[in-house]
Amino acid sequence: MISILFPTDFSKNAMNAINYALEFFKYEKVEFYFMHAYQKEVYDHEDLVSRENFDDVLKRVKAQSEASLDELLATVKEIAPNPRYTYHSISAYGSLVEEANRIADTKNIDLIVMGTKGKSDDRKIVFGSHTFQVLKYVQCPVLAIPKNYTNTQPKRILFPTDYLIPYKRRELKLLCDLAAPYRSVIDVLYVSKTEKLSIRQEDNQTFMKGTICKTEINFVTARSRKVAETIQEYIKKNNVDMLVMVNTQHSFLESMLFPSNIDKVSLDLKIPLLAMQNSTRATPVQ
Repeated sequence: MISILFPTDFSKNAMNAINYALEFFKYEKVEFYFMHAYQKEVYDHEDLVSRENFDDVLKRVKAQSEASLDELLATVKEIAPNPRYTYHSISAYGSLVEEANRIADTKNIDLIVMGTKGKSDDRKIVFGSHTFQVLKYVQCPVLAIPKNYTNTQPKRILFPTDYLIPYKRRELKLLCDLAAPYRSVIDVLYVSKTEKLSIRQEDNQTFMKGTICKTEINFVTARSRKVAETIQEYIKKNNVDMLVMVNTQHSFLESMLFPSNIDKVSLDLKIPLLAMQNSTRATPVQ
C-alpha cells in the first residue's frame, strides 16, 4: 500500500494535481490524506483587527476549512470510487511545513502530491510559495504537477544525477512503484565534462543498478558543463514525461529553489517533477 498526502488550498491547480494522482495510481492500493493547514489564513484574515476577535476568526476559518475538505472528499469519491482507495481529511491549525512534516511522520507518508503552483499561479516563477516551502523543508518525496497537465501514463522518465548522493532504498523503490505499472523507461543521465567516475560515484551507480526495479533503464552520459541546458535539451529531444531529481544540500534541484536563481537555472517545467528529498525516515517493517 502507498500512503499519499495532498496539501491543498482548494485551487484549480491543486485539484488538477489531485485528478492526476487519482488516475495515475488507479492500479495501486492507496491511502490518501487531504490536508488543509489554515494558520496563515487566520493571520491574514481581513476581519482580524485585534487580539480580542482572534478566537472568533479562528473558529470561522476552521469551520470553512472543514466544510471545504468535506466538499472536496465528496467530489473525489464521485470522481474515483475506486475500491483500492481509502480517503481521509485533515484540517489543521498550523503552518503548511509543520503539518506536512508531522503527517509525513505520523502516517508514514510515502509521497506528497501537489500542483507546482496554487492560487497565485504566477507565470514568472517555477514553483508557487506553498510548493516551494514543501520542496525545501518537508522530509518526504514530492510529486509536483504543472498546471493543466493530464498525461498520467509516463513512457519515459528522466533521472539526472551526479552519482555523488548515497540514495535511499525506500525512495528508489518509490520510483520503481511509479514506473512499473506503465513500463516506463528510466534514463539515468550523468552530465559532466568527463565520463570518468570516482570510486564514490561508481559505488553509488552500482547501488542504483542493483536497486532500481527491473524495468528498462538506460545509463547515459552527456559531455557538458551546462547542466540545466543539457537537461532541458534531453527532455525535449527524448519526449520525457516525468523528471526525477534528488533534493539535498548542494544538489542541482536545491539551486532551483532559491528565488534569485530560478530565472537563471529554471527548467521551465511543463512535466511532473518527482523530488526525492533524501529522507531519513525509516522504512516501515513489512
